[in-house]
Amino acid sequence: MARVTFDTIFASHTEDNSYEPRQRIRVGSVEFGPGVRFTRGVAFGGVEFDQVIGHELEVETQGDLLVIKGVY
Repeated sequence: MARVTFDTIFASHTEDNSYEPRQRIRVGSVEFGPGVRFTRGVAFGGVEFDQVIGHELEVETQGDLLVIKGVY
């Protein structure tokens, strides 16, 4: 496992204040990848990602899938 910054995993889109993963990720039992944008107040796998902007995330790589294990 490794710790990475939020910006390492998610790209910011300033035109609509949204974010999207740079690669396929899994949070809990929810998987999504590039092309799936979210804004404030949206939760995936029980995590409101706008609440973790600027934090470090603990991740595990499983092939081409990045599994988010924790937030610091």
